[in-house]
Amino acid sequence: QVQLVESGGGLVQAGGSLRLSCAASGTTFSSYGMGWFRQAPGKEREFVAAITMSGGSTYYADSVKGRFTISRDNAKKTVYLQMDSLKPEDTAVYYCAADYRPLLSKPTQYDYWGQGTQVTVSS
Repeated sequence: QVQLVESGGGLVQAGGSLRLSCAASGTTFSSYGMGWFRQAPGKEREFVAAITMSGGSTYYADSVKGRFTISRDNAKKTVYLQMDSLKPEDTAVYYCAADYRPLLSKPTQYDYWGQGTQVTVSS
């Protein structure tokens, strides 16, 4: 099993940047493909980005491509989401997720989840 804890959320103005972190514990982090999802009030949880076990390949939702960057540091057991050029529509609770399979984009495909961190982008 793996335990995940997100951090780094907050309030930022449109056009600003934030970096989210997701720290893992409890198992071999490098065995897991990692993903970031987000959920706005009244909406379904949606895919943001995913990364392979080695970090060699990434996959992004069209809505964040070119603005967000997913990365990981297996030595630190942490996955990151660098968010630039933020927009008010990026406001949501952001979750990281882990699974033995790589580059998954559906929430139901992931076995392990963090508790989420709030990101609010003001206009």
